Amino acid sequence: MDQPGIGDPTHVLPAGPWRQVHEHLSVHGHAVVHTTWGEWLPAALTRPHLRRLLGRRDWDRCRRTTDPAVRHRFVTSRLLLKYTAAAALRTAPEGLDLSYRLGGRPYLRGFDQIDMSLTHTGDLMAVGLSRDGRIGIDAEPADRRMRLDLLQTQMCTPAEAAELAPLTEDEQSEQTLRLWTLKEAYTKALGQGMRLRFTEFGFGLRTGRLLAPDGTPAAPTEWAFATHRVLGRYLLSTARHDSGLDTAPDTAARTMLDPGFAAVMAHSSWTPPAPPDPPAPPAPGTPGVPGARGGRTVPVETRSRPD
Repeated sequence: MDQPGIGDPTHVLPAGPWRQVHEHLSVHGHAVVHTTWGEWLPAALTRPHLRRLLGRRDWDRCRRTTDPAVRHRFVTSRLLLKYTAAAALRTAPEGLDLSYRLGGRPYLRGFDQIDMSLTHTGDLMAVGLSRDGRIGIDAEPADRRMRLDLLQTQMCTPAEAAELAPLTEDEQSEQTLRLWTLKEAYTKALGQGMRLRFTEFGFGLRTGRLLAPDGTPAAPTEWAFATHRVLGRYLLSTARHDSGLDTAPDTAARTMLDPGFAAVMAHSSWTPPAPPDPPAPPAPGTPGVPGARGGRTVPVETRSRPD
């Protein structure tokens, strides 16, 4: 099987370009987008019916988050997930039910064929979608200095250490950061998170292929890996598995929706939780209301919890 490629990530704003995202998923089977939470903050603050768009689970989490910066980053990241999935499936973001697996990995209920991954660091947010296999993404600031003396034993295989040894200190730091993001992306795609030690697998510095600790090939070519510099200041790595299945080229929601999930919904009186926005408070003097008034960012020594 030929090595499946990974295209350049697309910089998206709330206005798009969403057609490009849909076309990339339809043609190539995957799409990766990136943006900054500041570029999405106005949409988070002004989006009508935000409660309905987030859904009960994320709305409750939003309300429990007291730090405004953390709350805004959470909301913008969920908007990015919903908008990206909606563009890929050609449907409205309010119609998608975002849920989470053990460990916090997001998924779309009823669309089991769509795999998704989220990463964020600094002001960067990125989302990866795939319709023909698992996908994982990870990002780090490109200027992050890595503690090489610590990481040689924590994350490098003997083969990687041998390739890094003849490089200059700056080259070693750059390549070690790239290896870190690739390994994070790969373990996210596998759904292993921190359970798979980074010394149990490696990557060729020149080939970018997955290797065993001794430097021999570790997997067939249905896995593809890539690292891109985005926004001029971040490294964004993607790990993508092509299952080889003949997936539907039509990625509209009506085609991709799991038939069993659709049947359950069609014969059930239950509807996804979408409570209306709370009504305006009663005006002063309203009858029955006495006296009423309106009223990874990742340290180099530790592993991050996967999104």
